[in-house]
Amino acid sequence: MTLEYLCYTLALGVGATLIMDLWAWVLRRFFHIPSLNYAMVGRWGGHLLRGRFHHDNIAQAEPISGEAPLGWLLHYGIGVVFGAILLALCGPEWRHTPTLPPALAFGLASVAAPFLILQPGLGAGIAASKTSHPNAARLRSLAAHGAFGLGLYVSALLLAR
Repeated sequence: MTLEYLCYTLALGVGATLIMDLWAWVLRRFFHIPSLNYAMVGRWGGHLLRGRFHHDNIAQAEPISGEAPLGWLLHYGIGVVFGAILLALCGPEWRHTPTLPPALAFGLASVAAPFLILQPGLGAGIAASKTSHPNAARLRSLAAHGAFGLGLYVSALLLAR
């Protein structure tokens, strides 16, 4: 791997995650739809490092020092890893001539991570099954990851210029 490829992957993942966060901001600002509290992701990550994967309710778990910045770091770090996976799946030529279908499909497929790992770990159950409105939570997750997929494409287009 070259330094150029690593920088491209970093920019791709950060750009896509920024677009995902812009989507969350629009939902919160104009429709009063709350987004994920990344401090709770950081709390979960901090406990994960201590060997605890599952919580009944992450909000009731012991706070972790620096959990909000840790949560945001995890959020963006995972976006970069997902960007690298997309590049590995599509091959190096996709970098130069990005197309929407693989980016959007990968973004939507990446919803498996919160459905099967994060949400159960936070105490929300598989695919938010233990929340008060699981279908609404699932739809928000799918839309967020769709925005991430669109972000992968838009970021790749900007980087290809």
